[in-house]
Amino acid sequence: MTYRTVMVGLDGAPTCAARTEVAIQLARDFDAHLIGVAPTGMVDLPAAPGAAALLGDYATSAWPLLIEQAEAAAGNFRARCEAASLPSFEAITDEGPVATSLAGRAHCTDLLVMSQPDPARADSRYELSTLEQVLLHGARPTLLVPYTHHGPLRMRRMLIGWDESREAVRAMTDALPLLRRGQQVLLAHWRHDPDGGRALQRLHSMHQWLAFQGVDAQPQDLVTTLPIGEAMLSAACDLDTDLIVMGAYGHPRWSEFLFGGTSRTLLSAMTVPVLMSH
Repeated sequence: MTYRTVMVGLDGAPTCAARTEVAIQLARDFDAHLIGVAPTGMVDLPAAPGAAALLGDYATSAWPLLIEQAEAAAGNFRARCEAASLPSFEAITDEGPVATSLAGRAHCTDLLVMSQPDPARADSRYELSTLEQVLLHGARPTLLVPYTHHGPLRMRRMLIGWDESREAVRAMTDALPLLRRGQQVLLAHWRHDPDGGRALQRLHSMHQWLAFQGVDAQPQDLVTTLPIGEAMLSAACDLDTDLIVMGAYGHPRWSEFLFGGTSRTLLSAMTVPVLMSH
């Protein structure tokens, strides 16, 4: 298993440059075809009372601007790939909602690269909601780049958060091409219950499975009083981790209202790239 195609979401946010650099690096490292997708999004119509008569004119004037912004993002991506002498890439503008576009097009790739929303931006809540929709409805793994990230993606020390769930197993399976390149991989299981006999047995079985896949991971069964997300972030900091691998938890039917607590903690407070699979 390897990554033959990598896709990156494009927009006009300041974080786009860093995620594009990471995507170009991954495409080069895995000899993969890189796809940059710039969704237009939809016209955000004003909801003020008495504005109904103006909606048609507003949408008519706003739509060309959305197309122009998407084409500019695609053009910038194309220029970055050409400057990096990337042998195989394409830039696409897609007319439609951002989450629908990215989640749908990612079905035809091996890995999607996105950014953590910058909480200082005025539209950060919208960006977070969009990202959650992509994670919950996408069929491929998503590599999330922190909004503070600059430079290439390091792949020395990696941390796998395992909790016996199918999402966690899916994530570590999707991350195998990266995990095989790690110099040090920690397979960690956090729990609040001090009696972890069953979990410990499963942990060693998962350790064995990773070994068969070419990943030399160090299993650790840890008891903590912290919320799991906070314990994971603390361990990542202590170990100078370069990448966290974990499942993305949530319920698509109610995703507007509910996203898993551990996943939400990582989305809001990550300091290193995180690979998530749902």
